[in-house]
Amino acid sequence: METLSGGQWVASGEWLDVHDPSDVRTPVARVPALSAEDVTRAYDHAAQGFAVWKRTSPFERARILNGAARLLRERAEDIAADLVAEMGKTRAEATGEVGKAADFLEYYAGIAREGYGTLLHDVRPDTRTSFQREPIGVVLAITPWNDPLLTPARKLAPCLAAGNAAVLKPATETPIVALHFARALHDAGLPAGVLNVVTGRGSVIGDALIADPRIAAVTFTGSNEVGEGLRASLAAGNVRFQGELGGKNATAVLADADLPAAAKAVAAASFGQAGQRCTATSRVIVEAAVVERFTELLLAEVAVLRTGPGAAAGTTMGPLVSPRQRDGVLADIDLAVKQGAAVLTGGDRPEDEARRHGCYVNATVLADVTPEMNVWRDEVFGPVIALRTVGSFEEAVEAVNDSAYGLAAAVFTQNLTSAYRFVEEVECGQVAVNTTTSGWDVHHPFGGFRDSGSAFKEQGTEALRFYTRVKTVAFHFGA
Repeated sequence: METLSGGQWVASGEWLDVHDPSDVRTPVARVPALSAEDVTRAYDHAAQGFAVWKRTSPFERARILNGAARLLRERAEDIAADLVAEMGKTRAEATGEVGKAADFLEYYAGIAREGYGTLLHDVRPDTRTSFQREPIGVVLAITPWNDPLLTPARKLAPCLAAGNAAVLKPATETPIVALHFARALHDAGLPAGVLNVVTGRGSVIGDALIADPRIAAVTFTGSNEVGEGLRASLAAGNVRFQGELGGKNATAVLADADLPAAAKAVAAASFGQAGQRCTATSRVIVEAAVVERFTELLLAEVAVLRTGPGAAAGTTMGPLVSPRQRDGVLADIDLAVKQGAAVLTGGDRPEDEARRHGCYVNATVLADVTPEMNVWRDEVFGPVIALRTVGSFEEAVEAVNDSAYGLAAAVFTQNLTSAYRFVEEVECGQVAVNTTTSGWDVHHPFGGFRDSGSAFKEQGTEALRFYTRVKTVAFHFGA
């Protein structure tokens, strides 16, 4: 596949192989391995594209975004198939992701048509004052492998709706569907240079990618290690930074909870997408009075999961994205056992011939977890639940907040007072009551507290704060 730069589909002298994590023996596609010089040219194109796009009518921007959404829906079957092949999601998960990406484009197409400022009172006579929002310029979007279509859509839809240009760097493991996204925008009439996609090895293009003086902002989703490094390197250049980083999301199950509903929701939140969601539940805190019954119900939910290739009929949990990710998750489980955790189910990988060459980890539930264990504190990013027993509501809230992260939390209870207290007292950007930690609509502000991210939210109208600047204007019209 070629990549998009300056309105043209281009290649390079070198290529990157893309593998199917259900069987890594044979590549399923290849994309250009661009050079540092190619990256600089992409920024040249973005600067030229911004000069055009910022002056383009918001109604025309909306038309193009809506057109791209329509093309994504028309091409959904092929895009979903490529998403399954490069990332390992189930067909249902991949199809849902294509639909959500189109939702983002349609939502921000509507916002592009709305007002972009407001009138303000002014103490001076015969003076009319207002403020207006303007695009900020060229935005670098660095997106992860776990939601390789949804995350570019989440970032680029508001970015483009506001009138900015962008350079997109998709994850090396999963670049194919990002190119589908770019093609939909290109085919819908996006002017040349407004969106440019850079594929390649970070070791080769990393410096050129983040050091270009024309970058106005960087939006990043990924690990804390990389995100904090980016934040530090960009600070001296007065470049805006938006980070959606790690999470160690917790669900509290109180003694009065609907236990079957809680077990079903926890299983969905923990093992959907093989646990490779930033909002996945990885810590489950249960009041002692119901821990035995809840655990039975949870293990029953795990027992009906079917691990296999995402494209296979009956699969409910696909592989992890790569051998490296699989091996890292297995190492985390081994360390937890060495530190005293008990494996109630899973803890290993399938060894049958059909799955031996894939990146599978069986759904895992660990009991007897204590706060001193690494599995309680470190993000695993795989199908692993750490169970901890507490004696009261207060202990449950304390356990939820016992983390450097603060992305998502949930509580299961039938007590309204407990529900409201939980919402008020947990230190998380997303809080759910009697539902999963994962799954938010495009118009819901999204982002975490603490080490889970920056102050800038994604999604909804809040996203536009990152992609715009405010200009205040005063007109004196008296004699």
